[in-house]
Amino acid sequence: MKKHVKKYLDYFGYDETSWIACEWCGKTSVDIHHLTARSRGGKDVIENLAALCRDCHHEVHFGTKIKNEELREKHLSNL
Repeated sequence: MKKHVKKYLDYFGYDETSWIACEWCGKTSVDIHHLTARSRGGKDVIENLAALCRDCHHEVHFGTKIKNEELREKHLSNL
C-alpha cells in the first residue's frame, strides 16, 4: 500500500476493505488524490489528500468541471 493511501485510511479509521465516498460526488472512491502534486512540493499529509472516484479524479486532472481549489476547500471543510 502506498504511503499516502495508508495515511488517509489511518486518519479516518478506515481499512483496505472500507467503503469510502468520493469527496466530490459521493460515489465509491478508488483513488487518493494529492491536492498539491508531490512534484510541486505537496506532502503526504491529510490536508493534501482527498479520496475521489475514478471519474472525479480524471476530471480534476484533465477536465474543466472540477477545479482543484474547489476540491481543496471542500476537503478541508470535512476535516
